[in-house]
Amino acid sequence: MSNEISKFSDPGLPEHVHRKTDTDPKAEKRAEQQVAILFVLSAFFTVLTIYSYIFIKTNTFIFLPIMGDTNAHQFFLGIGLAGSLLFIGFGAVHWAKQLMPDTEVVAMRHEMRSEDVDREDFVQTVKERAGTAGLGRRSLIKRSLGLAVGLIGLTPLVMLRDLGPLPRKQLNTTSWTKGTRLVTDPGNRPIHVNDLEVGAVAQVLPELPTGTERTLENIGTDAVLLIRLRPEDFQLDSERLSWTHEGIIAFSKICSHMGCAVALYEQQTKHLLCPCHQSTFDVTRAAKVIFGPAARPLPQLAITVDSQGYLVAQQGFTEPIGPSFWERSS
Repeated sequence: MSNEISKFSDPGLPEHVHRKTDTDPKAEKRAEQQVAILFVLSAFFTVLTIYSYIFIKTNTFIFLPIMGDTNAHQFFLGIGLAGSLLFIGFGAVHWAKQLMPDTEVVAMRHEMRSEDVDREDFVQTVKERAGTAGLGRRSLIKRSLGLAVGLIGLTPLVMLRDLGPLPRKQLNTTSWTKGTRLVTDPGNRPIHVNDLEVGAVAQVLPELPTGTERTLENIGTDAVLLIRLRPEDFQLDSERLSWTHEGIIAFSKICSHMGCAVALYEQQTKHLLCPCHQSTFDVTRAAKVIFGPAARPLPQLAITVDSQGYLVAQQGFTEPIGPSFWERSS
């Protein structure tokens, strides 16, 4: 018996099976229409995306089975963007499988980078074969593809709307003004000077005029912490001391580092702590930073009492609250 292993014969390529669109003009036309329909559907969903972004209000909700109450702005924005990309993908795949040239090509192995001559030949071949794909003679597909791709390209341009308008002085101001009452959060109950004991802490917001709706943006900029100490505990200059009332001092709750909520108070050390990055502020020294990455003290709100003994603001904040921004002057 011979130990030699006989070589396998080259089986060659399997017999080419023509697609129906290769032999039947009606099937080819039908496939072309199907591709065009998919591209038009993509364009429709792109228009839905742009419409949702511009015309559907962000606070509009609709009821959907299983999902319940759903934000309509976000829902149609997501459905539109997903549909536009999905159908243009379906159309491209269907076009490639049914209408583009279907021939077998043997590609010989070569080094990872082809020689310059081969690369030039490739570019020339691509240019020559572009016509073979049938784009030039399939005007229906060409127009519908142009519509779908053109509208998708328009979508990010429309979303540039989010870059404006410029904030101008919005980052420098809050809802606090002279005479604004401090109210509890939650509850919206005015705070009397006798409501706070020494060592007590309360989160407060400015009282808004009747009929004015409080928004998340308001809460995110207006939140203030009230802390009551013994007056002799303060180490403040005369101006800062005049901003307190009977040992009650008020600071913005928004950390001057990254805008987190400064929510922890150590009663023994009289320190405020931001839980995000551990910035620590000394209440007795006008919230001076004693540890952590924050670069500025928490802005202090000047407070006093009205004729009924309820706490009110002497004025608004004298500096912007929260983290740094380009236009900040201090």
